[in-house]
Amino acid sequence: MKLNTGLGSITLLSLVAIYSLSVVTSLPGLAISPILGDLQHAFKDASDMKLQLLESLPSFIIIPFILLSGKLSVSHHKYEILIAGLGLFVISSLLYFTAKSMNMLLTYSVLLGIGAGIVIPFSTGLIADFFKGDQRIRQLGIVSAVSNLSLVLATLLAGFLAGISWRYAFGVYCISIVSLILSFFIRKGIDVPPPPKPQEPTAKMQRKTFRETMPMMILYLAATFIVLPVPFNLSLLISKYGIGSSDYSGTLISLFFLSVMLPGLFIKQISDKWGDKIFFFSFAAITLSIAVFSFSRHITVLTLITLIAGGAYGILQPLIYDKTSVKASHGEGTFALSLVMSMNYLAIILYPFVMKIIGTVFPSGSVIYPFIVNAFLSAGMIVLLYKKQKWLAE
Repeated sequence: MKLNTGLGSITLLSLVAIYSLSVVTSLPGLAISPILGDLQHAFKDASDMKLQLLESLPSFIIIPFILLSGKLSVSHHKYEILIAGLGLFVISSLLYFTAKSMNMLLTYSVLLGIGAGIVIPFSTGLIADFFKGDQRIRQLGIVSAVSNLSLVLATLLAGFLAGISWRYAFGVYCISIVSLILSFFIRKGIDVPPPPKPQEPTAKMQRKTFRETMPMMILYLAATFIVLPVPFNLSLLISKYGIGSSDYSGTLISLFFLSVMLPGLFIKQISDKWGDKIFFFSFAAITLSIAVFSFSRHITVLTLITLIAGGAYGILQPLIYDKTSVKASHGEGTFALSLVMSMNYLAIILYPFVMKIIGTVFPSGSVIYPFIVNAFLSAGMIVLLYKKQKWLAE
């Protein structure tokens, strides 16, 4: 079965292979969160810093390798680079089962981050290469949905496997084996003219691409940073005020990621109806919901605004990818998307440090200040977008 891409055609198997790359983008660091307590017992000499590093190290490593992979993607060796990245990810996934010390786990996390960083730009870059117009935005929405749904399902799976053994929790990374096998079918089922080589020297073209991509980088960094209080701080808020049952925060966070996933499936219809105004509406919805977190203690209200915040962010994600593809210099789509996607990981790395610094000016023990600060930041983004409407012009 072949599907129209706007530029040619692609088989369903090749398209599924591209979708499978989005699963890999959501995995790094994932298996660690449910098993930190188990690892503390398994490696009694490990410091708290090493345990925290095990959780965050892949994100640190991913950023430079996303950029390197995006830079290398302008060559005609995309598939070789992709397969090499997936191969390294698979190898590191299997090595986790052999770990006998915390240092070995940290080493494998470095390898995992390198492999993921190489693969991540292709999860959206191949869509930008092979699809055009309406088909591209529709497929980018599906890619975004697949990535976020994978995050929900893999988290649940990691928690279940951790109940058997902390080693088994790392088994979620082995999903990448399927992606590696499928990746060999990507090129075979595609009947699309290859993207042209840049006409200018690569260094000059990439500087131009960086300038063109900067607005979308800022938007994605800000949008991701603004919604991070939900997965990072919501459980603390619920615990502090005794809202709901003990597992209510976990349910809300799962609902958040599910609501991030859903708009991607309908992003074409949303974009057609609202156009560029949807950027303003999405940031307005995020501003309202993040602000309400700071004062509401009602279960129904918290559930509703969690869904609103996740849905608004889920709209922004694929639209930013699409704008990036449109604005990128000819033949540089994967590099441009690598710049934008690196902002997701940069926001995750920066968030705890920034909030720790800002927290010093709030009363000790306050759990609402991240929501207050980010509500103001989100409102500031609406003003910035109003003044910089040319950022959204194609």
